[in-house]
Amino acid sequence: MASELKERINLKEINCEKELTLAVIGGKWKLIILWHLGLEGTKRFSELKKLIPSITQKMLTNQLRELEEDRLVDRKVYAQVPPRVEYTLSAHGESLMPILQLMYSWGKDYGDNVVWNNNA
Repeated sequence: MASELKERINLKEINCEKELTLAVIGGKWKLIILWHLGLEGTKRFSELKKLIPSITQKMLTNQLRELEEDRLVDRKVYAQVPPRVEYTLSAHGESLMPILQLMYSWGKDYGDNVVWNNNA
């Protein structure tokens, strides 16, 4: 486990693996970033920003750093001018895609049948 993760998450407060999972992928933006990288492949920072217009540049930077520290995202820097940086899912990040797909399906079903259903 990344030392940065251990510093960010108080492991003494983690009671089970579900809480650890939520501590790593929790928050408003991480799942969305992982979803885009998983479905669409490698992206540059500016491409991710366009895909998630309501996220601030600072928040996107912070979330990408945490995902990289947690080994869910790989960051590749190309030595050129101007510098080019690309983000892609790591093997651990890829392993989340079936879970994210299930969450998407559940959310769609819940929205259609509960939230937006006028007969409910």
